[in-house]
Amino acid sequence: MESVIENRLGTSREARRIAFLLKCLTRPVLRYSPLTPPMLRLAGVFDWGASVVMRPSRHTRIERVRLDGFHGEWIRTEGITNPGRVILYLHGDGFFSCGLRTHRNLVAGLAARSDAVAFSVAYRQLPGAPLSTSMADALASYRWLLDQGYGADDIVIAGDSAGGFLAFTTVLSALEAGLPVPAGIVTLSPLADLDHVARKPYPHTRKDAYIPAHRLKGLKRLLLAGMDEDPSPSTRDLTGLPPVFIMVGSREALRFDAELMAARLAEAGVPHRLQIWEDQVHVFPVFAGVVPEGAQALDEIAAFVYEVTPTPRPTARAA
Repeated sequence: MESVIENRLGTSREARRIAFLLKCLTRPVLRYSPLTPPMLRLAGVFDWGASVVMRPSRHTRIERVRLDGFHGEWIRTEGITNPGRVILYLHGDGFFSCGLRTHRNLVAGLAARSDAVAFSVAYRQLPGAPLSTSMADALASYRWLLDQGYGADDIVIAGDSAGGFLAFTTVLSALEAGLPVPAGIVTLSPLADLDHVARKPYPHTRKDAYIPAHRLKGLKRLLLAGMDEDPSPSTRDLTGLPPVFIMVGSREALRFDAELMAARLAEAGVPHRLQIWEDQVHVFPVFAGVVPEGAQALDEIAAFVYEVTPTPRPTARAA
């Protein structure tokens, strides 16, 4: 199977401004901050700050759900006609930062455009939990949705960056456990390979507006604590995955991962599509309220959700 690769050309002034600000303000922090437990805990505070500056629309209803050792939240927006369609969302930011608040507007916008409800997961992260725990929480969230009465064919698993890693591993773990696979997978700028050496010569690694790929070596050591093998999606058998939609910026470090996964999906015969957006920053749809390309990207993702879940069941126990 050949990869379907689409290039989205053109960069707005707003997108260029965001890239400049991130390069000046965020890149130095990520580049030089030590990967120590105190610093990682400090990064987690960013999610709390987001509740002040990133408030969801008054038309958005949030319902917190306590699961086994972690929690998630239902996100419902006004006007949804198909509560049987659900997006399971796994947030990103390196397995140590961000959370439900930082991604709430992104998830709400995606759910509204997709005529779906969303379940966003606050999986456990560093420094309190290694990657194995994050993966277990993501899979438990999918199992929980199935237990609530949702059909696998009505669920799309989506994630950005580290959440993209989890989106892939959740479905791969579901396959290994004999669970039905979801209707589709959406990943935004996914981290798919923890190998810091393979990406070094890749030209876009040095052009990223703010992600310092060289920090992956230290992060990998923390993430794989207690694990015998590297569970990176790019190294695993991808046979049996549902249709996949990958979106990435043309000049970001994780374009390496996006193109690698497209090649691996093609080898496995998995239907997939890779969109490369010119000069967009890492997970640019999160800036949909500021950057016009972000809103356009959410529309593209929603079209994929409609495509793989054309006729969801009208009700489920959690709706």
